[in-house]
Amino acid sequence: MSNNKISIVVPMHNEADVLAQLVTALGDTLTNEDYELIGVDDGSTDDTVTILHQLASEHPNIVPVVLSRNFGKESAMAAGLDVAIGDAVILMDADLQHPPEVIPTMLQRWRDGADIVNAVKRSRGRESVVYTFAAKTFYQLMGSALGDDFNKQSDFKLLDRQVVDTICACNERNRFFRGLVAWVGYSVEEVPFDVAPRAGGHTSWTLPGLVRYSLRSLIAFSATPLLLIAWMGFFTTAAAGLLGLQTLWNYSTGVAVDGFTTTILSVLIMGGAILLCLGVVAIYLSVIYDELKRRPVFVIRRPRTSQSTK
Repeated sequence: MSNNKISIVVPMHNEADVLAQLVTALGDTLTNEDYELIGVDDGSTDDTVTILHQLASEHPNIVPVVLSRNFGKESAMAAGLDVAIGDAVILMDADLQHPPEVIPTMLQRWRDGADIVNAVKRSRGRESVVYTFAAKTFYQLMGSALGDDFNKQSDFKLLDRQVVDTICACNERNRFFRGLVAWVGYSVEEVPFDVAPRAGGHTSWTLPGLVRYSLRSLIAFSATPLLLIAWMGFFTTAAAGLLGLQTLWNYSTGVAVDGFTTTILSVLIMGGAILLCLGVVAIYLSVIYDELKRRPVFVIRRPRTSQSTK
């Protein structure tokens, strides 16, 4: 058995139909690992909690964590990370669309020195055209803000203990887990996988819910929208200045209609001043926004001891 303690964090919302299959699949895959399974129930309305406690009574390595209501997947993952005690922590979905068979490869990459192992989608499985378009648009926006490629990423990840500690030290309330993992840095490896069909039950995600989640994540994690407002204000002010020069030229050459020059210049001056001020305010807000998150100013990567097995 490995010397390392492994924590597997699984957020759950109405997953009663798949829990037993999940426990069996993990047990069959991780026969040589010392692992704990942290099942975080996120306000399920079916029998998820009952079955989770029943499985925990049969398997001492299962740790139930029951949230008082539905806080959302990001909060459920944060709760699981806070409880996890493993040297490495794996996050995955309960519906077995994240295949447990990939975990041994992820663990080997970690033992070879990777701090973060991203399981990336070789194929996205069966998704509607609208869902695929919305997902790609969101990941493109987040990727532009963070300088990373999120198109094939998922929440199926392995994190070294020091990465978990760094993420838990980020005090922001509105989280985007994949963005935080990209922000902390560290050495990253990727392992491809094919998205499997759901083992049972139905997804709790709806298109409106995904849109809300995407907008909240983009606004909560990135100051890009504020900076776009600032740049828009500056460019609009510059364009107004050029139009003002053209208006003065028309007036000096006698082309302008009487009264038009005064009107257009008044509008341009006032509008330009307002937009310029909004741009400055947006920049200050973006700085305040980053300060309120109280993320660490720097992150130091500690040398890791060799990951040995016996």
